[in-house]
Amino acid sequence: MTDRNAMISASANLRGRPNDGILIVTTDEVPGHRIAKVIGLVRGNTIRARHVGSDILAAFKTLVGGEIDGYTKMMAESREQSLDRMRAEAHARGANAIVGMRITTSTVMQGAAEILAYGTAVVIEKE
Repeated sequence: MTDRNAMISASANLRGRPNDGILIVTTDEVPGHRIAKVIGLVRGNTIRARHVGSDILAAFKTLVGGEIDGYTKMMAESREQSLDRMRAEAHARGANAIVGMRITTSTVMQGAAEILAYGTAVVIEKE
């Protein structure tokens, strides 16, 4: 599977994601807007475990080299799920934007990783 096909496949599984109008930025400010209210920290996470079948294919791929498409797809879906959960928390708390957004990963146990998206929920207004 090519990189493009892996990306298309991953995006196909993300249809139906929320369209709540919440702007997410990695910067601390949004150009042309002012922060009218700081709501606070919001976060979303997911923990994913690898599949034994994927591990066997991945082990083979390490011998011949190249991208491990199954893991690329799993990580892309995990990031989007974490972002969706963070967005849902911000929406529930009345925010219309998230500033200073970051994504981090950590190993929970052998074969399982946590993806955590976090940022500051705010209400922004046009200047």
